[in-house]
Amino acid sequence: MNVSLPTAIDANHSLAPPHPGKSGAIPTAAYVHIPFCRRRCYYCDFPVSVVGDHARGNTSQTIAQYIEAICQEILITPSHKASLATIYFGGGTPSLLSIDQVDQILTTLNQKFGIGTGAEISLEIDPGTFDRSQLQGYRAAGVNRVSLGVQSFDATLLAACGRTHTLEDVYTAIELIHQVGLINFSLDLISGLPHQTLSQWESSLAAAIDLTPPHLSVYDLIVEPMTAFGRWYQPGAQPLPSEELAAQMYRSAQQTLTAAGYEHYEISNYARSGYQSRHNRVYWENRAYYGFGMGAASHVQGQRFTRARKRSEYFQWVQDLIAANGTIDYPVTPASEVLLDTLMLGLRLAEGLSLKQLAEQFGESIAPQILICLQPYHCQGWVELLDENAQLLSPDDVKNRAGVDRLRLSDPEGFLFSNVVLTTLFEKLSLLD
Repeated sequence: MNVSLPTAIDANHSLAPPHPGKSGAIPTAAYVHIPFCRRRCYYCDFPVSVVGDHARGNTSQTIAQYIEAICQEILITPSHKASLATIYFGGGTPSLLSIDQVDQILTTLNQKFGIGTGAEISLEIDPGTFDRSQLQGYRAAGVNRVSLGVQSFDATLLAACGRTHTLEDVYTAIELIHQVGLINFSLDLISGLPHQTLSQWESSLAAAIDLTPPHLSVYDLIVEPMTAFGRWYQPGAQPLPSEELAAQMYRSAQQTLTAAGYEHYEISNYARSGYQSRHNRVYWENRAYYGFGMGAASHVQGQRFTRARKRSEYFQWVQDLIAANGTIDYPVTPASEVLLDTLMLGLRLAEGLSLKQLAEQFGESIAPQILICLQPYHCQGWVELLDENAQLLSPDDVKNRAGVDRLRLSDPEGFLFSNVVLTTLFEKLSLLD
């Protein structure tokens, strides 16, 4: 698609209603939230329930009751007649569940929606929470991808952020993953931890690479106000790394991991060829998905809604849903919010966004509006514009009204300053609705 850069934003223009494309499509992905943890990590603000070091799915009535509620929710949810292509068990610590409980949830999902041949079925696991027979059982139940929450390869930093596992647990977990033949696995790492140095971060990256995971997720610590870190530390102040050091850590990850053969396909994610997270791409492409469980979010038929974050309130919500025969009456997301969500999520991806697809979904006039917003950041090198042959365009090319087919953030600088770029887009484009 060829788009000429306009000279000003038409603030009186109204967005066209979104075309019933991605945001209104039939869901083929399901997220299942398992909130149970042995204890709460110091950085965590997720909806979790702390059950202590000894509670397990096959011994805890609390966990068993929750699994029953999730299965009730799944069964009462209206089916849109499309089988699931991806399923993701997140948490919390899903590896606290018994094999039978994981199988029960997957059986219920299959009964209600169907699970497609070749579906990606992911399960988050924590070191020290599973053994070989458990992992084998998960695999026999249908799990074919696991995400291991390592966070750091430095024992001092693990303790400093409230993790319950040891480095020995990490290496044991990796060995078990290999033993049961789970080829598709991911490791999670966190940068920007209290007292963390650049040398410690680079050592963790090297240790992760040595374990040859097909996928790595690399997150920068966000200090949330209701967490232990939020009570103890002020963002940007010691002992947290400075913004400059945090940026160095991000650049170091990008340089180290791409040099090791990983594709930086999303702002926080790296993968070998063929091992991108299919489920998470549903979110980044702003496609429809089901969510089940306490605090889980759904995006179905243009509606976004999030369940209660407290377990008792979630149980009541499920009972109310049963009484209403599965009817959820939430307002359809306005066109402006769909657009901003699409931009925010899509610009996280290395390939960025197609202006042709944006025009098909939101109207022909929206692409020029976006380009004028991004012009300063294109000149600065944070935003890259490509023609229909995937060739980069210079600011002079765009000034001369050459065709722009796709836009993306540059790597790593555009990704680093993505919040600045998105804030401008949100401020300017919110005037269009």
